[in-house]
Amino acid sequence: MFKCIDHLMICVPSLDQGIAQYRKMGFDIRPGGVHPGKGTHNAIAFVGEDYLELLAIRDVAEHRAAAKPGAAHAGMEPFVAAGGGIRYVILQSDDLAADVAAMRARGVDVGDAVEAGRRTPDGHELKWRTATLGPKNPLPVFFIQQMTPMAERRKLAGAGAHPNGTRFLERTYIVVQDLAASVAAYSKVLGVSEPRMYKGTVIMSHMAVFQFGQAGLTIAHPYAPGPAADHLERRGPGPFQALYRTTSMGAAMRWMKEQGLPPPAHGVRDTGEHAILVPPGEACGAYIGFVGPE
Repeated sequence: MFKCIDHLMICVPSLDQGIAQYRKMGFDIRPGGVHPGKGTHNAIAFVGEDYLELLAIRDVAEHRAAAKPGAAHAGMEPFVAAGGGIRYVILQSDDLAADVAAMRARGVDVGDAVEAGRRTPDGHELKWRTATLGPKNPLPVFFIQQMTPMAERRKLAGAGAHPNGTRFLERTYIVVQDLAASVAAYSKVLGVSEPRMYKGTVIMSHMAVFQFGQAGLTIAHPYAPGPAADHLERRGPGPFQALYRTTSMGAAMRWMKEQGLPPPAHGVRDTGEHAILVPPGEACGAYIGFVGPE
C-alpha cells in the first residue's frame, strides 16, 4: 500500500548552489551523499516524515552510462539544462513487490522492485527498493520502500529545525493538459478512487487532490494566468510546485529577507488561508510555497 509522499526530487545544475539557495529560503538542508554507479549526488532536508531532495549530476560520464531509457535518471541532463525543478514525486510503499503486482493486475506498465542505495558523506550505506513506471504510463512519479529505519536516516542526515518554520509537506502540484484524463490515469496507477475536482485560487487552476497521509498529490489544469499556466507554457506538463505547512509565515518571510531574497508573492487559498510563493528563479526551477499562521 502507498502510505505517503516519501520525498520530492528537485534537480539542480549545481548541488552547492542549490544548497545555498534552499538555505536562503530557510531549509536546514545538508549534503546527503553519492549514488554509486549513477553519477549523481544529493542534499537532504527532512520535513516531518518526508523530505526534500536536491539532486545534481556529479560525474557526467558515469551518469550518461547509467541513464539508460527507462531508468529513473534518464533524461535528467536535458531537464536540468532546461531550468531544473521538481522532476519526480516519490510515493512510499510498505510492500513494494506487492504494490508492483497490484499495479500490473490493473494493467499498469511498471518495472520490478529493485535494490538501490546511497552512501553518506561519512561512509554509511542507506538502502531502499524502488520501482519506476514504464513507457505506457509516463507519469512523473515513482515508488520507494525504505529499508533503513527513519530514526537512523534522520540521525545520519543530522536533521534539525528549519529557520522558515517548515513542519511538513502539505501539497505538491503536477500540471497537466487534460485534467479528467490525467486524474483517471493517476487513479488507475495508484489504485485509489478519483477525487473530486475543484477550483484553486493561488495557482489559478481546476484541480483534484490524491491524499497520502499529511500530503496531497494535486493534479491541476490552469483556468487563468498563474504558476500552473506559467509552467505549462514554459516547460510543459509536470510537477512544478511544493507547498509546505509552516509554524509562522512571518518568520519565513523575515528569514528570506535577511538572506537577501526578494519578497515572495502572496495569494489566498480557497480555504481563506494566506500563502506565500517563492518563484522558480529563486528556487532552482520550482515554485516553493508556504502556508500557516501569520
